[in-house]
Amino acid sequence: MSRRVVRQSKFRHIFGQPVKADQMYEDIRVSKVTWDSSFCAVNPKFLAIIVESSGGGAFMVLSLAKTGRVDKNHPSVSGHTGPVLDIDWCPHNDNVIASASDDTTIMVWQIPDYTPVRSITEPIVTLEGHSKRVGIIKWHPSARNVLLSAGSDNAIIIWNVGTGEALINLDELHIDLIYSICWNYNGSLITTTCKDKKVRVIDPRKQEVVAEKSGAHEGARPIKSIFMADGKIFTTGFSKMSERQLALWDPNNFDEPIALQEMDTSNGVLLPFYDPDSSVVYLCGKGDSSIRYFEITNEAPYVHYLSTYSSKEPQRGMGFMPKRGLDVSKCEIARFFKLHERKCEPIVMTVPRKSDLFQDDLYPDTPGPEPALEAEEWFSGQDADPILVSLRDGYTPIKNRELKVNKKNILDNKPPSAPRRSYSSCDAGFSRVTLEDLLEEIKSLRATVESQEKRISDLENLLLEISNGTD
Repeated sequence: MSRRVVRQSKFRHIFGQPVKADQMYEDIRVSKVTWDSSFCAVNPKFLAIIVESSGGGAFMVLSLAKTGRVDKNHPSVSGHTGPVLDIDWCPHNDNVIASASDDTTIMVWQIPDYTPVRSITEPIVTLEGHSKRVGIIKWHPSARNVLLSAGSDNAIIIWNVGTGEALINLDELHIDLIYSICWNYNGSLITTTCKDKKVRVIDPRKQEVVAEKSGAHEGARPIKSIFMADGKIFTTGFSKMSERQLALWDPNNFDEPIALQEMDTSNGVLLPFYDPDSSVVYLCGKGDSSIRYFEITNEAPYVHYLSTYSSKEPQRGMGFMPKRGLDVSKCEIARFFKLHERKCEPIVMTVPRKSDLFQDDLYPDTPGPEPALEAEEWFSGQDADPILVSLRDGYTPIKNRELKVNKKNILDNKPPSAPRRSYSSCDAGFSRVTLEDLLEEIKSLRATVESQEKRISDLENLLLEISNGTD
């Protein structure tokens, strides 16, 4: 009898489990917009969810610790005049998030560490350059303040958020709607998928297509593509018979896929989430109630099915925590934030281990919050891998760092954002009374400070006498 050899892998037993009911985020009106983005973005500090909003578009930002029922008057981030379609946290500043909207603009926001009393309506910067709705935004993995956006005008724009300028406009490389975009590991290339069924690899600074594959998946439904750490490309799509497929490609030889697998006949687009540290891809279908995960290796069949996390409720969207936000003491290797119709449910993926010690093999050094390049260096042609940090002692989020925007003559051309307030004679009288009151108060405060200073001086002298007496 021949024995079946089981492939060795430390990720064969990844175990997915939802958190307890009191650790979920309840009473959130998740957006009903029909768009194939994840509707959710998460980092080690905050959870952001695109929500239903009257009169414009909005998303909600919650502190990760603020679980349970969300107050219906909880402030939102609402500056867009149309529905928000995509949100993305800045990898180099946990308090900065970008949002893309149906109103053709991208807005970049600074989120305070405390919960604000009122909704945030003033972005740090508004990026205007698309002529139709903007459905995709992605921050650069290693350069500070570099943001990519893609709109229904078939254009990709790369912005320097620090100056509010569009520095690269790729408006002639796609002839139809762009479905997905992903940077490679060091941000020197992007891969895109498009309604014309082509998967492209683009050098954005040279503004040229480096490689492309026509008909990567034959079906009519959207294709998604992501870069692996070694430069290969992983895609999800549909066959002619509407079966969902996944494939692995080498962009240096796009003729045939390295691996191609058919999965099922569901019609939900598969959103791929990739962890480069473990080389595991998680597939979450919109409308599915499961998460499938696969390990990508250099041995045939290259894409190895690991397991499926199943639940009863379908998912409306999904957030994926960066590695530095995980609990290493519990051998947690991924955490998802599954959106239901009215709540968000964290799902924890762990690799069971008996030891309580730090597991070096599960946690290689991972990209940290420090950028490797400035925006100007990247635009001038430099490349650098993300700066890595160790998770051995866990990760402590950095305090709020303000994003500074130095606009180049942009404000001169813009009308004021709100009409100036006209003061009536009643207001003028009120402010005069207030001024007199203020002067009186300053006078009394000054007298109080002087008397307190005298008292402190007397006490210091007394203390000196006592200490000299004891000597």
